[in-house]
Amino acid sequence: MTSRTVFPGIPILASKGFLGKLDREDKLFLLTISIFLGLGQPRNPKGKRKGPGRPGTLAPGPHQLPLDLVSRAKPYARMEEYERNLGEMVAQLRNSSEPARRKCEVDLQLWLSNKRSLSPWGYSINHDPGRIPADLPEAQCLCLGCVNPFTMQEDRSMVSVPVFSQVPVRRRLCPPPPRPGPCRQRAVMETIAVGCTCIF
Repeated sequence: MTSRTVFPGIPILASKGFLGKLDREDKLFLLTISIFLGLGQPRNPKGKRKGPGRPGTLAPGPHQLPLDLVSRAKPYARMEEYERNLGEMVAQLRNSSEPARRKCEVDLQLWLSNKRSLSPWGYSINHDPGRIPADLPEAQCLCLGCVNPFTMQEDRSMVSVPVFSQVPVRRRLCPPPPRPGPCRQRAVMETIAVGCTCIF
């Protein structure tokens, strides 16, 4: 009779009656493992699926929305959350008790990435009354050069440049003043500075 160890302390004996050789704790452990392995198996084995559906899709029931309605509803929820987060950031900028420092320095004590960067930046409020949201936080580089990581002083042999990104906004489309009428909204992407980086 030979034995091999799969798990430390649990020998698997290569004989017909190896279960008889295991003590109660080892049998309980093997039973637990087999139950968890069984629970992890799919309900319908491959090749025995019933119905024409693709794997992973569910037919809409009385308690489920069709998948196309869910996918159409999600972008609106994300957009509302996105605009709410932007509004909170603009409110923080307006209510900030910290004076607007335009100093080119790195503050390693702060967790904010814009103050720890070798090309630090601050935020200002970009206001446009024809846009929804009307106020967006916009990055402004605090250095002409970059902070040298060895001296922690500004080095003008390098250049700080803004990093731009496209952000989704809505534009108010109103008729010219002589013609009264309701304003419409159109979703557009607007380019705005979101940070700064250093180039050599």
